[in-house]
Amino acid sequence: MCDRVMADMPLYDKLSILSDAAKYDVACTSSGVDRKGDGTGMGNCSRSGICHSFSADGRCISLLKILFTNECIYDCKYCVNRSSNDVVRASFTPEEVCDLTMEFYRRNYIEGLFLSSGILKSPDYTMELIYATLYRLRYVCSFQGYIHVKAIPGADERLIRLTGFLADRMSVNLELPTAEGLRLLAPHKSRKNILKPMRLVQEKTRENRQEIVVYKNAPRFVPAGQSTQMIIGATPETDYQILNVAEALYKKFDLKRVFYSAFVPVNSDKALPAIREEGPPLLREHRLYQADWLLRYYHFEAKELLDEENPNFNVFLDPKCCWALKHLEFFPVEVNTADYRTLLRVPGIGYKSASRIVKARRLSRLEFNDLKKMGVVLKRALYFLTCGGKMMYPVRIEEDYITRNLLNTKERLPEGAEGMTYRQLTLFDDMNMAAVHFAGTDF
Repeated sequence: MCDRVMADMPLYDKLSILSDAAKYDVACTSSGVDRKGDGTGMGNCSRSGICHSFSADGRCISLLKILFTNECIYDCKYCVNRSSNDVVRASFTPEEVCDLTMEFYRRNYIEGLFLSSGILKSPDYTMELIYATLYRLRYVCSFQGYIHVKAIPGADERLIRLTGFLADRMSVNLELPTAEGLRLLAPHKSRKNILKPMRLVQEKTRENRQEIVVYKNAPRFVPAGQSTQMIIGATPETDYQILNVAEALYKKFDLKRVFYSAFVPVNSDKALPAIREEGPPLLREHRLYQADWLLRYYHFEAKELLDEENPNFNVFLDPKCCWALKHLEFFPVEVNTADYRTLLRVPGIGYKSASRIVKARRLSRLEFNDLKKMGVVLKRALYFLTCGGKMMYPVRIEEDYITRNLLNTKERLPEGAEGMTYRQLTLFDDMNMAAVHFAGTDF
């Protein structure tokens, strides 16, 4: 093995290595927080203004998404940056991360920073470098834009707390759905060490809310909350197990998001699954995201969507349609009288269109044409709805009949969910640039 570390590596080469190394970390999303600039620094933070550009596999490209270093003391079998891999290693300095962030922001290439890292020397050493980077960004560079940073499991709690007052969002990767999977593929990591900083962020966030009530100008701790990521398909857990883990995380740790990352075989190891001809299990990842949405916004529970007898999602139908087909006794639903939560369970009705329905029917009786204008997807909803006691067309409320018709209705899947090329866009794909020259810096 030969780890090549170049102390004098040009900044552009470091950026190329460490942005590419960050592409498997999917736990970044829109900020979830509003914060206007105060006029003394650069940038602001808009609730919906971060992730409006995505690569084909769903990875966000509007943040400067990088690793601080791809050096790592751990040897996780699924990770391209594992210590036993012979790869080119690189590390930024806090000053370099700040320069990159500020210059990309000035050129309107990015709207914020997503900073993760391998473990350099020790968790404490790495966390201290990340804290120094964020401190410099906020107080030396006066950067007021969005920052999402990773908390390093095993690092000193004081460092995590200090960093939390500088970041908008923090995340700790769960890595794998179960402790057993972690022992198998990441023996240097422990579930206890991963959950500890999650609990710390949760408790400090709650405490900070009380501080803000008393002291209006108190600094905010991780105002956009925390998230996590699980690798899907590297270990044999079922969708039922994964969804139960996600549900428990939402309830016990107040997480904003759980991200699911389809396993990409970047290493050869007998403990890893065989390479799939069809590529990463992206359609499975998509179904888990759909189910996760049902947990967070549609008041479903994991046990309603799957069970031990049916532990995996149907790849041909979305989870909400599958649930409805198994519970036809609840349908059809009368759109003019059903309560909000009942409407949410109708395939083709989203939480926004359900709200519109509830508001609009106070003024007049709704018909199917009205529902279409409100965003209801009638090609799915027509089997489960009545307006004024009548269905849109004469249909049979039978599982086989509705299933056949739904399968004939082509579901819109994310680009690349079937037969995609697994590639993350670079920062320069849209600009067709080979390099960027900063004032006084060639990289």
